[in-house]
Amino acid sequence: MKTNIEPAEGKLGILMPGLGAVATTLIAGVEAVKKGISQPIGSLTQMSSIRLGKRTENRYPKIKDFVPLAKLEDIVFGGWDVYEDNVYKAASHAKVLDQHLLDSVKDALEAIVPMKAAFDHDYVKNLDGTHIKEFTTRWDLAQQVMADIENFKKDNNLNRVVLVWCGSTEIYFEESEIHMSLASFEQAMKDDDRRIAPSMIYAYAALKLGVAFANGAPNLTVDIPALVELSKLTNTPIAGKDFKTGQTLMKTILAPGLTARALGVKGWYSTNILGNRDGLVLDDPDNFKTKEVSKLSVLEEIFQPEINPELYGDMYHKVRINYYPPRGDNKESWDNIDIFGWLGYEMQIKINFLCRDSILAAPIVLDLALFMDLAKRAQMSGIQEWLSFYLKSPQAAPGLKPEHDIFKQLIKLQNTLRHMMGEDLITHLGLDYYQELVDSM
Repeated sequence: MKTNIEPAEGKLGILMPGLGAVATTLIAGVEAVKKGISQPIGSLTQMSSIRLGKRTENRYPKIKDFVPLAKLEDIVFGGWDVYEDNVYKAASHAKVLDQHLLDSVKDALEAIVPMKAAFDHDYVKNLDGTHIKEFTTRWDLAQQVMADIENFKKDNNLNRVVLVWCGSTEIYFEESEIHMSLASFEQAMKDDDRRIAPSMIYAYAALKLGVAFANGAPNLTVDIPALVELSKLTNTPIAGKDFKTGQTLMKTILAPGLTARALGVKGWYSTNILGNRDGLVLDDPDNFKTKEVSKLSVLEEIFQPEINPELYGDMYHKVRINYYPPRGDNKESWDNIDIFGWLGYEMQIKINFLCRDSILAAPIVLDLALFMDLAKRAQMSGIQEWLSFYLKSPQAAPGLKPEHDIFKQLIKLQNTLRHMMGEDLITHLGLDYYQELVDSM
């Protein structure tokens, strides 16, 4: 049965805390696509097809033609940042995209000026932003962010808004008693409890207004009971955490292949160099710890050493990220993987991935925003596990382990879309084709 989905009428606002390399690359890219001078490569919503029904039916529509998504022409961008540069200046400084491309959409980019950020220097010690809000308590700060959202919606004549966190990785900390219920969380904000991170302020403000929120960093943010509770109260979707881009993308592609063939792994060493603002933030050990936990969890969940001790029980996994300013946004990662096969004989795999971090992240932000808007219009609230495809450390319901295998994640995403549109789910069993052949003989 087809889900009752409200039509994608009018304009959609995409608000992003953090108008740095990722967000400006997305905005400039969408403006370039709208002008017909580029294509949205890497975006499933724009470029990918989805199979419907049996293979013999040959039905493979584009996802954007299958589900009612907002059109790129109807998107209005905005956001907050600790620096006051407009999007054109910020994108030029980030040096991800060629200057001639930025110049071709200069007017649209210059028109987008960041709002003052909700910021606490203790959570991102390597940034010294000056474009920040003044506040007395975190409760007051949340009210300011809510006013920003409502004013942005009104000023741009928007029908709907979604928020996607594109800001920096915050320092590592674990949930405590103030994060366990909405009542305790709200009281803690009024008490200006410093255990409430800036990303949580944005998430609370969005969810309180019924605005969908996706978290692109490994921060706790919405991955706490209090904000899950709020998302259900306001019938609002949430998703997180941490955009799956370079090295982890490779791990979620390769590791499922190794475990599918029952090949053992003794060790997996990963190191990166990165020179953008994200690299600067991660140069602080407290912020790196947050990212490290996110990146380390991927292989553990795919290999499941507790179930497969002979193959993965003694695996050593090391992750390193080094700040190297000359590289800018062009991240380079090296992986050395020590594997073993038949009779325990050892082999090695080495990967050198020279990627562009923001080029890989930008289409993720677009897809998450469009799918979260779809989920909101389809009355889907709480954790959207079907969007794990885009995330390094996906949220799941309490008691459930997240699925990290990118191929299983894709099946989950596609089957969710089929379910929403009243199409049969596809299991890839395929036996029915051969049984029909036998029956016809």
